[in-house]
Amino acid sequence: MRVNQIKPNQTVAAKSSVRKGKKARAPKLRKSLTPGTVVIPLTGQFRGKHVVMLKQLSKSGMLLCTGPYKLNGVPLRRMNARMVIATSTKVDVSKAVAAAEKIDDAFFARNQKKGLQNKEDFASKDAKAGPSAARKQAQAAVDSAILAGIKDPIMKKYLGSKFALSNSDKPHQMKF
Repeated sequence: MRVNQIKPNQTVAAKSSVRKGKKARAPKLRKSLTPGTVVIPLTGQFRGKHVVMLKQLSKSGMLLCTGPYKLNGVPLRRMNARMVIATSTKVDVSKAVAAAEKIDDAFFARNQKKGLQNKEDFASKDAKAGPSAARKQAQAAVDSAILAGIKDPIMKKYLGSKFALSNSDKPHQMKF
């Protein structure tokens, strides 16, 4: 058996890398996740609620979802696609998609405050800052468009309800 060896007077050319960096793009969604699909979040503050998916955000790839806020108290939120169960229920969101077109990842950015300088800042810290006027306006526009598409009172009750399992339920045998 012969082994390739480098001789003392031999020079070896350095390999140049031809690999190019990946471009950041949103991940591909499951077929069941389409605009208007009712999804059930599995984690977070609103886990178990029925929320409506509006679109996939282009930069982060997360889902833009809303309750609507009037029905179940879920505001416009970003949700990870892996952390939701897609149901077979659909809602007409054709008008809401136009209202949600300008909402992107920057819409959810928090404003950073500098460190607290003196004692007066501690008193102002206790006052909780609510949603901005732009968020309230966007929420109202999206909610009115979604509620216009929901005519059935049973669908409104369904969106207001929570999903939960009991001891005898078998989630692997359920059809959502």
